[in-house]
Amino acid sequence: MPHLELGLDTFGDVTRAPDGTLTPHAQVLREVVAQAVLADSVGVDFIGLGEHHRGDFAISAPDVVLAAIAGQTSRIHLGSAVTVLSSDDPIRVFQRFSTLDAVSNGRAEVILGRGSFTESFPLFGFPMNQYETLFSEKLDLFAALLANQPVTWQGTHRTALKEQAVFPPIEHGTLKTWIGVGGTPESVVRAARYGLPLMLAIIGGDPKRFRPYVDLYHRALGQLGKPTLPIGAHSPGYVADTDEQARAELFSDYKEMRDRIGAERGWSPMGRDEFEHEIDHGSLYVGSPETVARKIASTAKALGLDRFDLKYSAGPIPHDRLMRCIELYGTKVIPMVRDILG
Repeated sequence: MPHLELGLDTFGDVTRAPDGTLTPHAQVLREVVAQAVLADSVGVDFIGLGEHHRGDFAISAPDVVLAAIAGQTSRIHLGSAVTVLSSDDPIRVFQRFSTLDAVSNGRAEVILGRGSFTESFPLFGFPMNQYETLFSEKLDLFAALLANQPVTWQGTHRTALKEQAVFPPIEHGTLKTWIGVGGTPESVVRAARYGLPLMLAIIGGDPKRFRPYVDLYHRALGQLGKPTLPIGAHSPGYVADTDEQARAELFSDYKEMRDRIGAERGWSPMGRDEFEHEIDHGSLYVGSPETVARKIASTAKALGLDRFDLKYSAGPIPHDRLMRCIELYGTKVIPMVRDILG
């Protein structure tokens, strides 16, 4: 098994202050920077920030927050989780992340996806009926930019480019670019076609059910004559000193977030049984460092992963608890996972 990178992801969920009120967005953003600085100091390999444009998540400009983090860290890799490419300009996304790469001395990564929410489409003036073609075309242009050469490109959603240079270029090598996939075979094959690493968003159910996508990706890379590329997974979780403490601390905040999003999507409210089942048999990595480490190692082995990112924010979990979770993940979970995988 290759060396497994272990990262963390957050959407900058709006947290709850000690007095029970919701924390202002500006304060949440400062907390996210502090969380990433701690992650860097305890040996976490990667921090990923999601992009959202709604009231329950504070991060709408991940690259700006990542640049703030870059100035206070030295080794952790910095990326998005995900950048919603469909409603952005691929050249501006490339420029922002190549700038981040420069100021962080080569630590920038970008995970491109369609996102699981659609608020950015009306916000930036994109029609929802072009959901599929916007992503396909913009990914095609972004992939062309990764060659770090002047680009000639043509599509239907913007004017054509002819030998267009884009600045700043990546200083060394290329910008590490993942494709975030929620679970469609087409998305898996598309990542292989562009020769880009695959990031699986596994947010529910048995993670082993994603094995066919991993096999499809390897098969597609082989048929296309591409080299073997990294595969990662992103899943929610929470670490505390004991299993009982982790479950007790997470349940009400996780349920609040899950039920709020579920109400928008027509899901019934989550009960305690469903929560426990997702921890015991699904894709919720919750418990003591030993419990979480064993589960991560099991998933990494089953799927042949090169990267596992734990989404540690879920609902209004207070900042101090998130900090403790990050500390335990870096100092205990990561060494245990490496130990188990040998």
